[in-house]
Amino acid sequence: MANAIGMVEFTSIARGIYAADQMVKISDVEIVTACSTCPGKYIAIVHGDVAAVEDSVQIGEKVAGEFWIDSIIIPNVNPQVFPAITGATMPEKIEALGILESFSMSTMVIAADAILKSAELEPLELRLGNGLGGKAFFTFTGDVAAVQTGVETGRTIAEQKGLLVNAEVIPSVSDKLIPSLF
Repeated sequence: MANAIGMVEFTSIARGIYAADQMVKISDVEIVTACSTCPGKYIAIVHGDVAAVEDSVQIGEKVAGEFWIDSIIIPNVNPQVFPAITGATMPEKIEALGILESFSMSTMVIAADAILKSAELEPLELRLGNGLGGKAFFTFTGDVAAVQTGVETGRTIAEQKGLLVNAEVIPSVSDKLIPSLF
């Protein structure tokens, strides 16, 4: 069962593309996304069963060499993380809005998974580095109490790593803002 996610972050776009190719050749994983990010970095995110993802990330780290920044593996990732990364989410209704911002893309993936597991929440977007100077953010919705729980969960993770930029809760989002969230 494809319930694990792995990510490797590189300082070199060329090495990142090469490593992503090796990562999918070495084990039975699928690419969630493999792309350049700001500022001139590259990420490869794969999913599959736990053993396959572990093998894939391990080869990504090995091939990365001196261009390796960070890597993560989440064995039982919340399935809503995948569409959030690709921007393919569209909740029926936006209630309260939670926003978590981090200096680290890897930390944000870990935080997004924990946030979605912490309460009844729906993801909007998990943006990783593109147009953000290497930062990342996660937006999500639910009732006010659930969003507050999610923000506190994410805040704790990012603060423990020393990588929190900011976190906000908007209890009642303006209808004028909603179109800009997608």
